[in-house]
Amino acid sequence: MSTADFPPVILRPESLAAHDRGGGVRTIPLVRRAVGAQTFLNGITIFDPGAALPLHLHSCAESVTILAGDAIADIDGVCTELGSWDTTLVAAGTPHRFRNASAIAPMRILWTYGSIDATRTIIGSGITSRIDAEGAGGSSDPAPPA
Repeated sequence: MSTADFPPVILRPESLAAHDRGGGVRTIPLVRRAVGAQTFLNGITIFDPGAALPLHLHSCAESVTILAGDAIADIDGVCTELGSWDTTLVAAGTPHRFRNASAIAPMRILWTYGSIDATRTIIGSGITSRIDAEGAGGSSDPAPPA
């Protein structure tokens, strides 16, 4: 018998709604407060060819694994090429962003935040939003710069 505080959940990304973040970037929230998360959040973000996130930072640590495609991770001003299954760990407060290195193929990442209260602050605008509110009628990212 389980002693968990929540029932097991099976999430199938292909049947979940994607949150359009603009600029060819879409996010599918997976583990979040609404499905019983108590200590972390995760989800998948899909980047169209050439798409990028704006430079931003978080209130907690974030890990990103490249699921498919080729990425460029800009972490605290250092750009690194990444491929499938490469994984990053970025400390809270560290400016970073990911972009699709391909002009022809999509890229997918799996992200995990070390807190269900994680926030994202866009460096260019100073706007802060809760990750768990995105795609649930909450705030969204501004479109990345062209």
